[in-house]
Amino acid sequence: MAAALTAAGIAGVTKVSVINDELSLEVDADHLLAVATELRDNPTFSFEQLMDVCGVDYLAYGEDEWETGGSGFSRGVASASIGRMSFGDEVPEHNSDAPRFASVYHLLSLQHNARARLKVFAKDNEFPVVPSLTSIWSSAEWAERESFDLMGIHYDGHTDLRRLLTDYGFVGHPFRKDFPLVGNVEMRYDPKKKRVIYQPVSIEPRVLVPKVIRSTARRNTDTAVEEATQEGQSNA
Repeated sequence: MAAALTAAGIAGVTKVSVINDELSLEVDADHLLAVATELRDNPTFSFEQLMDVCGVDYLAYGEDEWETGGSGFSRGVASASIGRMSFGDEVPEHNSDAPRFASVYHLLSLQHNARARLKVFAKDNEFPVVPSLTSIWSSAEWAERESFDLMGIHYDGHTDLRRLLTDYGFVGHPFRKDFPLVGNVEMRYDPKKKRVIYQPVSIEPRVLVPKVIRSTARRNTDTAVEEATQEGQSNA
């Protein structure tokens, strides 16, 4: 399938790659509708179904955050993600020369028993917009709404682009990497106003520290189990 896509020379396809037996295509946003139509209607490809749509945030992408020592896990060495920062730390700036947001489409061809991943980058990092594919695959409707809700990617041409999983008064997009772990607002019932109100978050901010898995922890556990077993046998 990758060879056929490369040989077809479809305008707008900037990259075709196969990684771990998974076919991926990168497409220019201006040609997305034409490329998607070709992938659906051309008998060589016949990607009849759109299985999923998701947004990707490439903030701080490619920055080395971990030192593993060759195997196992260890603590991160650089706070490259918002989840490992202390409250009030400065959010890492995105490289303005590179696109930050991408919309990824997962396609299925029943005829050829093949799958493909279609990726398109939004050109504007401040207000990411890509064309909607609802006119090509109707299943994109709710999936694009979810991507808009959680990642803040706008889909031009979508007829009902509203939040899908968060509340109407929700502030921000929770899957963005610079979204604070504690959120921006919280809601509660006000008995005086007799309605639900929004207010700034009142919970204590916390830092998400990855769990460290060390070989010594297992040795200590094994030793404790062995000692308990020996003690039980001696009591018997």
